[in-house]
Amino acid sequence: MRAKTRCWLSQREIFTTRGTRQSQIARPSHGLWRISYEVILSPLQKMDVELQKLVESGKLTSKAAEQLEKLKPGAFCLHKSWGFGRVREWNLLLNQIVIDFASKKSHPMQVQYAAENLTPLPPEHFLARKATDLVSIKNLARENPAGLVRNILESLDGKATAQQINEWLVGDVFTETEWKRWWESTKKALKASGAFSIPAKKTEPIQIRGEGISHADELIAAFNKARQPKEQIAALEQIIKSYQQFKQPENQLQPIIVTIENMAARNQKMHPELAFELIMARDDLLGRIPSLHTTHIGSTLSKLILDEEKRLISILPKLPAAKEKRILEALPSALGPRWTERALHLMQGSHGRAVAQIPRILGETGQHPELRTMLERSIREHSATGEMLTWLCSEREHWNELVTPDLLGAILAALEREKHNAPGRASKLHRALVEDRPLLGDIFKNADIALARDAMRRLQLSPLFDELTKRSLLARVVKVYPELESMITGVEAQEKAAQLIVSWSSLEKRKGEYEELVKVKIPENSKEIALARSYGDLSENFEFKAAKQMQSVLMRRKAELDQMLHNARGTSFENPDASRVSIGTIVTVRDVTTNKEETYTILGAWDGDPDRHIISYQTAIGQALLGHEIGETISLNTEHGAAQFTIVSIQPAPPDQTAPAPGLPSESAVETAMAE
Repeated sequence: MRAKTRCWLSQREIFTTRGTRQSQIARPSHGLWRISYEVILSPLQKMDVELQKLVESGKLTSKAAEQLEKLKPGAFCLHKSWGFGRVREWNLLLNQIVIDFASKKSHPMQVQYAAENLTPLPPEHFLARKATDLVSIKNLARENPAGLVRNILESLDGKATAQQINEWLVGDVFTETEWKRWWESTKKALKASGAFSIPAKKTEPIQIRGEGISHADELIAAFNKARQPKEQIAALEQIIKSYQQFKQPENQLQPIIVTIENMAARNQKMHPELAFELIMARDDLLGRIPSLHTTHIGSTLSKLILDEEKRLISILPKLPAAKEKRILEALPSALGPRWTERALHLMQGSHGRAVAQIPRILGETGQHPELRTMLERSIREHSATGEMLTWLCSEREHWNELVTPDLLGAILAALEREKHNAPGRASKLHRALVEDRPLLGDIFKNADIALARDAMRRLQLSPLFDELTKRSLLARVVKVYPELESMITGVEAQEKAAQLIVSWSSLEKRKGEYEELVKVKIPENSKEIALARSYGDLSENFEFKAAKQMQSVLMRRKAELDQMLHNARGTSFENPDASRVSIGTIVTVRDVTTNKEETYTILGAWDGDPDRHIISYQTAIGQALLGHEIGETISLNTEHGAAQFTIVSIQPAPPDQTAPAPGLPSESAVETAMAE
């Protein structure tokens, strides 16, 4: 309320009058000021009488009173903890107002606290509208979903995430199922309207754009605004997802194709993984919009693979899984006949994703035998990586012929390497061995008990596991061979150690390894320990810890070789019994179904060479063949499962020409076969 008046005041009164605004001043000779002014009623004069009394009594600040004027009974509000509510009543006599929150009905609050902690909501606020007219909100959701979202965004300062919108709609307006269906169609409407900015990530907020530019223009602007290659790739992926939004793709997107190809060329040398991502994204865009064309004819994925073939092993881990898969699937067309060799090389040095993908691609292209040969060799030579062995353990039902005690030896060797390279960190392979309880049972279910006993001794000597874990692993082997329980209980009977029949050449090789270990590696390690100890402060001495860990590996290997050499019996495989399959014979078998013939040379425990079809008598195939005669039919496990084979011929194998070292024990092949 304003009152306009004219009066005469003294100069002193001019500066003491409250609620005035001077507009004209004239100074007459009698010393009084004539002022034309408007009297402005202060907020206190307009305020609710009861609030005014609280302010005058000092129980409420003027600012709080102004806030409470907006929180009269019936008004809606928000509290940071209790959420949406409606003012039920004032009880200023008790200095309280009462709020109905969803979880706190008739909740009293001190007026000063309420003024400071409640946010008044205008009638057009979405929550206020939903509380007063839910039917209209439901109709709006059905008839104008973009308008409903706009109301929600305006109620949240112009932006909100999908999760925030969900929380305001699900329960009152939609069920969870209805929401999902409604939101999918609404997102398309929001994009088409051009009035909303739709982020790529679900966690980022949707915003009211202000002016209605198209979603396509927004995507192009985001790409042009991006400065880093990763940002450009992310923007490009959004363009690919929404390619149908572009009404004039040749004009809108052809410049982007040019930019992509130039960026790929610039990044190939220093950041080849980005070049791969850019070229694949370009190919996706060209595939969706045929009217677009490349400006770099030679810039193809196959050409990039050829250029970066030697660096693929370091590039692939830096790529997203889907893009890594695309590169691996493109290897055959890019590299031609030598792609198999490159794929196997990648498998031996790559991380888990590639190791899982490469066998699938090899299988689909008929390269399964090459993969099996590589796996057999790497297991036999203990060169298989932890990633390869982890994959093989998880897929072992398809590779039964490789699930033998040799696999456990390869696993332990890989774990020792991993422990040396990354001490204190449990690997995937370690977890697979410990947590996959049926694994050891599968490894030993068809193995000779002597091999199981040797494996248990190796586990007992291993520094890789704590005692509890070690006993758990041993118990799994005992479950297959209960007669070995005494090895855990400590009352093992004094049995003759299992003898290993080996060729003189393989025995000499093992002796050479033992001598190098004892005369070179262990002494060098002792010097490393002494040198590291001299650095002092062993608690933080990495060199000392690493040297001690290597000492454990070397001493364990020495113990293994001691046992192996003690049990080894050398032979030249002369004069084997060729009337039946025995150690030192060459056996030809024929598949009963396909009539395809296979030839195996059965030699000693350390003589296996799958590339030359030489197998150890301890392998599953060797054990299945031993003792059978020409014409007999046996069952052998193949890559396609069990199959029936007939023994066609048995011939003596060429004898080992290595001369036995003096003093080494030996057994003839005939005696060995009889012992089996």
